[in-house]
Amino acid sequence: MTPSRLPGLKPSRSSLRFHPDFRRFWTADSVGQAGAAVTLVALPLVAIGTLDAGPFETGLLVVFEYLAFLVIGLPAGAWVDRVRRRPVMIACVLARAVLLGSIPVAYWLDVLTMGQLYAAAFGMSVCTVFFDVAYQSYLPHLVEDGRLLEANVKLEATRNIAQVGGPGLGGVLVGALTAPVAIVVDAVGFVTSALFLSRIRGSETGPEVRPEASLRSEIAEGLRFVFGNPLLRAITLTAAISNLAAMIGASMLLVLLNGELGLSPFLCGLVFTAEAVGGLLGSLLTARIAARIGQGPAMCLSVTVSGLLWMLALPMFQPDWRFAVGVALQGLGWVVFMTFKINSVVFRQQLCPRPLLGRMTASVRFVVWGAMPVGALLGSALGQSIGVRQAMWVGVLGELLAVIPVLLSPLRTVRELPGRLTDADTEAPACASTPR
Repeated sequence: MTPSRLPGLKPSRSSLRFHPDFRRFWTADSVGQAGAAVTLVALPLVAIGTLDAGPFETGLLVVFEYLAFLVIGLPAGAWVDRVRRRPVMIACVLARAVLLGSIPVAYWLDVLTMGQLYAAAFGMSVCTVFFDVAYQSYLPHLVEDGRLLEANVKLEATRNIAQVGGPGLGGVLVGALTAPVAIVVDAVGFVTSALFLSRIRGSETGPEVRPEASLRSEIAEGLRFVFGNPLLRAITLTAAISNLAAMIGASMLLVLLNGELGLSPFLCGLVFTAEAVGGLLGSLLTARIAARIGQGPAMCLSVTVSGLLWMLALPMFQPDWRFAVGVALQGLGWVVFMTFKINSVVFRQQLCPRPLLGRMTASVRFVVWGAMPVGALLGSALGQSIGVRQAMWVGVLGELLAVIPVLLSPLRTVRELPGRLTDADTEAPACASTPR
């Protein structure tokens, strides 16, 4: 099957750095991620510092940040497959800017409440659902299959570069200007991201028109593709368990650091900065690691070792010299985990037929990201009932179990990911067997 291309783009053997439209796409994503990194610190600190929220209320904020993946994740994928993706992405980033901008305005008017934070967080999650499905479905139209790994590595590397300074900057801004004001930086970042997306010149290939297909049947088609493939099913389940466990701990992280240990917003931000630095280094090493030991074994090893490192990091989060050790271990865990993260995305994009990309992405996101609000809610309840650090231990132990689906699948011996299935393959029984 010949890959579809955006009209007007000439194939080039040079680096994607010289691909004009990919460069704009790349910049838009990096700028948006930098702004989002500020809010990663600022939004929970608005709840904790400005509104005196407790562990459950703060954890519930994280629930709303991912709730839309459970509520509208599946229909979003089917809908995105029916429209052009770039206008969807532009609308989503502008909506994010408006939602975030409402928080400092309410703060200045002295009418800010937890209800508004929950509403803004849920609105942001709706935008994230549509943006992420469109984003991952749009990239294979922007670059050819053979350059998807390069494109994803570049996106992950610069995304982590943008996030390196974001949390630390968020901590500084919160300390100097208060948390609600710091969120303005994020809103500006999303507006800038929309400007770069609007400057992509290539015309996107129109969606396939299927008037006879209902929304329900298209959703079912995406789910059948994901869960009918043994390798894709194993990767999806591993990612879902990892996210569930991670959000149990993440929902309580700032409650522990800022609320219980009394660490400054700047020090809290350093934890996220370490994660971003680790993600950057890991993204640069991913291709080499996969080439040396094989993509499947590398993904299995990645999940196992990262879980062990995060287990060692948790007891080090103390208000003394051990905090530095904990931050370093947290970052090192992300160095290792990026091999799984990047290769799993490349696997999905490379395997899936183009007309099915949106539904496949939405099906995976429904399971993988849908586990996150469940994990955050569970973390909130555990933090309130058994204690914040104890809840985080539950999350760490869950991370260690996440590797089981991939270890029990053929993935552990797959050295190279299979090629893209054709449209005919998705209509035949072979689409439910091990990919070629």
